[in-house]
Amino acid sequence: MKKTALTIFLSMMGLVVFSQIKPRRPVTLSDDNINPAPQTTNSNQQGTINQETPRTDTIGFEHRDDAKDSITISFKYLDSTRKLFLDSSINDFDKYFSVPSTYLYLGNNGAAATSLIYQPFNKIGFDEGFHAFDIYKYTVEGTKFYKTNRPFTSLSYQLATGKEQMLKATHTQNPRQNLNWGFDYKLINAPGLFITQNTNHKSYQVFANYQGNKKRYNMWMSLTGNNIRASENGGVENVDYLSDPNRRDRFSVPVNLGNSAAYRNNPFVTTVLTGNQYKDFNFFLRQSYDLGKRDSIAINDSTTEYLFYPKLRLQYSFTGSRNSYRFIDVGPDSSRYANWYGLTLGNSADTFSVFENWKIFKNDLSLIQYPDTKNTAQFFLAGISLQHIEGDLSADTIHLRNLFIHGEYRNRTRNKKWDMLLKGEIYLSGYNDGDYSVYATLSRYLNRKLGNINLFFSNVSRSPSFIFDERSSFNFGNTTDFKKENITSFGAQSSNSFINLSFKNHLIVNYSYFKNYYQHTQDLSPIDVVQFSASKKIKLTKKLNWYAEATVQQVDQAAPIRVPLLFTRNRFAFEGVFYKNLNLSTGLEFRYFTPYKAYSYSPIIGQFIPQDTLVIKNLPDVTAFLDFRIKGFSAFIRAENLNTLSFNYGFGFMNNNFSAPLYPTQGLMIRFGIRWWFVN
Repeated sequence: MKKTALTIFLSMMGLVVFSQIKPRRPVTLSDDNINPAPQTTNSNQQGTINQETPRTDTIGFEHRDDAKDSITISFKYLDSTRKLFLDSSINDFDKYFSVPSTYLYLGNNGAAATSLIYQPFNKIGFDEGFHAFDIYKYTVEGTKFYKTNRPFTSLSYQLATGKEQMLKATHTQNPRQNLNWGFDYKLINAPGLFITQNTNHKSYQVFANYQGNKKRYNMWMSLTGNNIRASENGGVENVDYLSDPNRRDRFSVPVNLGNSAAYRNNPFVTTVLTGNQYKDFNFFLRQSYDLGKRDSIAINDSTTEYLFYPKLRLQYSFTGSRNSYRFIDVGPDSSRYANWYGLTLGNSADTFSVFENWKIFKNDLSLIQYPDTKNTAQFFLAGISLQHIEGDLSADTIHLRNLFIHGEYRNRTRNKKWDMLLKGEIYLSGYNDGDYSVYATLSRYLNRKLGNINLFFSNVSRSPSFIFDERSSFNFGNTTDFKKENITSFGAQSSNSFINLSFKNHLIVNYSYFKNYYQHTQDLSPIDVVQFSASKKIKLTKKLNWYAEATVQQVDQAAPIRVPLLFTRNRFAFEGVFYKNLNLSTGLEFRYFTPYKAYSYSPIIGQFIPQDTLVIKNLPDVTAFLDFRIKGFSAFIRAENLNTLSFNYGFGFMNNNFSAPLYPTQGLMIRFGIRWWFVN
């Protein structure tokens, strides 16, 4: 009884004490970033500026400095010199969803996806060859290293038809002025609308950056992990089933793989009985020490701000990765595996499994020289790297090595009008001996009206990914010795307040690809891909805006690269700020691409493959949306795939589009999401 009374007494005293504390003023987010201008003065009730120092020997309310409740937060990517800010705008769903609007995914959030806009794969050196799920992953290159004056947290949650869920969380803080740390987490859980279509992805990254008190020592660190689990059904057995009025429940439509699993759309069942399981873990650590000119500024009698202007930087980077790729089928259909992959299975009740596990360690030592003492965005870099690769395959364990050198020159002028980058990399010995890449870009800021103009050029000579190697576990009987792929790209971009334009040209020689479900080949003839893109915001009325995007692509029809001639996305949005704090955007979105021979998909090897038998002719994807934001809280609701409405067998959304042969997209999807931004 005494303990209870004491607890109640202390609680009451706590309420009395905390009731004297004035709550913090809420932070207002801007449309483009979180960086409100702090107020430097306070006004009393009569409107005059109060410059008196508050008394400390009396009890009362103090005027709060609003700058203490504001937040200044920025971030940089690992090898970038540009400072970027968070974007709180609400007029583009690509900032919320896991799949960009320029991609096609196989009918379920988290499923394999391919881009409608051709993007050459320019990575040189060792590559396993599995990229169908890349858009869902956190990477070391994509890690944001923050700097903030206040702890910042972002939470978002999405819920959609079919019990689909997506959760994202971000937190970052500076416990000390020269130390920042934080983490990102992402969960995608989508049971799917067809048999054996469930996905369950978990991704995380922990990051930190530190600068010594004398500003000589710098450290960047990140831990990144992805667990990709995606069931594969090989598509529907017959597209005619989709228009059968007795199969409105899409779980009644037979599929090519996993029919025997009898899986139902339960979000709490995350087991993959037929499908791909990809896992990776990456540890990155970079340390540097600078030599140069010291300086300092006396802030007051007890505080000194140290300044340092580097002339030479010694930089060491370590990267350690563990990657695993596995396909499993607990109830394989022997006839399907024989027809698609030429595989003869034993007892059909036996589980079919194929896997690869990789460990990759890279050590890099670089020297960076700064010609301009007060411009760290201008430098010369030269480095050497040693890479060790160990592969645990289904049939054997292999060890590979690579030795390569790299160099870079960057110059972003202090007036921020010119930005130049020239870098190159060449492999001197090892598994990827002879691989090289050269990349150059030149940007010029003209003025506020004309904006920026950017020119770029790149040339890459790379070994085909390891999946084309006859030693790969996912290589079923292929023995072709491939030549190096050569990719040359050049183009120009113009960005201003009136219109954004871009031109790109890609020339590919010795293009490596799979010509059916498992047999690979190489196209030795040159392949030329030409792309023109434009985007513009058109103000129709004071509150009505039209966001127009279009890309035209041209490629030889005989080439094994498949892209639509035209891709366009248009959003008609009624937008504005109402009741001082309500930021609203609502309207219709249309996405359309011209008919083309879309890629097929091979589930076991996780590859999109060209085909010549079926032309996909989709209706425009139509979506109605409503997005709003009130200070740090935003929400949206969307009705997607309205174009699937059909009256052939009664009212319903059964007129599905297709993302690949035998792979229909969803019918009507109602999607709801919320996001909070907290400043502590």
